[in-house]
Amino acid sequence: MLLFNGHESHSRSLIKGISWRVLGSIDTFILSWLFSGHAKTAAAIASTEVITKVALYYFHERVWSSIHWGAQRAAPNDPAAEI
Repeated sequence: MLLFNGHESHSRSLIKGISWRVLGSIDTFILSWLFSGHAKTAAAIASTEVITKVALYYFHERVWSSIHWGAQRAAPNDPAAEI
């Protein structure tokens, strides 16, 4: 399937998605707390979005890793090409 054939491994895309989501959730928590004034509400918003956005980021990464536009192809003997 084209969506799942990219330049990066699935585990790398998943870990990138999780690390990005942690950073994003911290940002969401702080902004929600500033706007609502309630830490409990901010925690509920930040914790709820974690699940959906990790999945969205994972699929976003897989789509982009299958698009060759703007990417450089590795040389045939390049160890980085063996993912």
